[in-house]
Amino acid sequence: MIFRGHHGVSEAERSLVQRFRVDVALELDLQPAARADDLSRACDYSRVFETVQHLVEKRTFQLLETLAERIAEAILDGFPAVTALTVGVFKPDPPMHGTFERVGVEICRTRP
Repeated sequence: MIFRGHHGVSEAERSLVQRFRVDVALELDLQPAARADDLSRACDYSRVFETVQHLVEKRTFQLLETLAERIAEAILDGFPAVTALTVGVFKPDPPMHGTFERVGVEICRTRP
């Protein structure tokens, strides 16, 4: 998923509109949904997208770590079928000097 947001350590960085890439891998039992061909037994990925979009575009955080953690919390809180997930948050174009493809973090969380 690609969004634009205002996240960064410095106030100047947060004032910039920057691109963010978010990768989310969900773990859940898909067999009931697959057998019934029924979305209500799965995870509505469009709602996951909207949840992530809201956090990236409407909120502001200093750290990518915090944004990733909030995304993980929101998905685990809002989607009971999800038992675990991996969230990656990346800045393809951070305001840094150097040559790199992107900077970012990846976290893994499980339901307590």
